[in-house]
Amino acid sequence: MKKIMITGALGQIGSELTLKLREIYGTDNVVATDIRQNESEAAQNGPFEIVDVTDMKTMVEIAKKHQVDTVMHLAALLSATAEKNPIFAWNLNMGGLMNALETAREVNAQFFTPSSIGAFGPSTPKDQTPQDTIQRPTTMYGVNKVAGELLSDYYFHKFGLDTRGLRFPGLISYVTPPGGGTTDYAVEIYYEAIKNGKYTSYIDKGTYMDMMYMPDALNAIVDLMEADASKLVHRNSFNVTAMSFDPEEIAASISQHIPGFEINYAVDPIRQAIADSWPNSIDATAAKEEWGFKAEYDLAKMTADMLEKLKQN
Repeated sequence: MKKIMITGALGQIGSELTLKLREIYGTDNVVATDIRQNESEAAQNGPFEIVDVTDMKTMVEIAKKHQVDTVMHLAALLSATAEKNPIFAWNLNMGGLMNALETAREVNAQFFTPSSIGAFGPSTPKDQTPQDTIQRPTTMYGVNKVAGELLSDYYFHKFGLDTRGLRFPGLISYVTPPGGGTTDYAVEIYYEAIKNGKYTSYIDKGTYMDMMYMPDALNAIVDLMEADASKLVHRNSFNVTAMSFDPEEIAASISQHIPGFEINYAVDPIRQAIADSWPNSIDATAAKEEWGFKAEYDLAKMTADMLEKLKQN
């Protein structure tokens, strides 16, 4: 990667990935794009372009203007939000992905887009979910992710495009507020712990989901994109994970730092149904063997860092 264009650069992953890539490859070599500009560091302290991912003509023009050799497509509607407007989600998530793939093909760029544990469904093995297994999701977001994995594979086999991707679990960050995902409770709980000393969870006790701290997720993206292509058996997408816990376990972890912290429950049936359709834990062996994936943060280490950073902010 030498000159990178990121779509959805002001979202949960993009806002931090943009800064990390600028540190590694140089500020001028990472072009952030999004449908609107804001006052964030990602938008203000480096190249930025307004790009609607449903407009392929503009996307191609920007890629050519900046002579990019890598396209990272992050723009998407997340799981819970997508369920509220499935037609819009299909048009944005799949139309945007097709446009991004075509843009990468037009400029012969390496390509990355994230998938998700949402690509799995209730018939998928729940524990230590394999890399290659049945994928029959019951959400529009999940359908989009499965189709996106297949479409990225198609562009690799049909056109020789160097496509790569990761199946992310829930991502936890102290930088960007939650954005409509089912796993967002595991972000919100830290904010509420600092502000109010208690949290009401929309996910029920005993509901296990895989999670990852954002620094590990960013490192995984860079490591995968820099990996030797000849060693990649899989491409779209690798299971990655760092930890699996339920709401009570994350609350107990917070209580180690904030004595008296309380968790209550007001279960959201829509998001709970989505969570129940996802794995309890997934197997990241393929990522470890093919490009050396590893996670540095477990629940205890992440909680200590999250609370410290949020208090500073």
